Amino acid sequence: MECFELSEINVPQIYNNPRKSILAVDNALMFLNSMKKILANSPYKLSCETSAQGALALLDTNFYDLILLDVEMPEMDGYELTGRIKQRGIKTPILIISANTGREDIEKAEKAGAAGFLPKPFRPKQLIEKIKEFI
Repeated sequence: MECFELSEINVPQIYNNPRKSILAVDNALMFLNSMKKILANSPYKLSCETSAQGALALLDTNFYDLILLDVEMPEMDGYELTGRIKQRGIKTPILIISANTGREDIEKAEKAGAAGFLPKPFRPKQLIEKIKEFI
């Protein structure tokens, strides 16, 4: 289930390939809405989920080219969710986005199976550059 309704995005004609899909998971709607604005004119189709269990349900029936995960979530943190995604054999790259930016946090993300780490706060350009690294 998407956390908000996405309108069709006008993608410039220079993008001949089908849009790549991204799943963003964060319990903060404000953050997900910010992601929607950042990616509104990009060649990416954004789906959002506000819970780890909801994300796992989406991953059972949908393919995504990239998964963006927050760490601080109430029922299951982003590290545990990353591990569960990887246990299911899903090879989609996972980018952890977190305000917890200590060395141990980055190592924990890597150990869980994340492909990358983006510290909060970030500028829109930084997010786009990180996404381009993986898709």
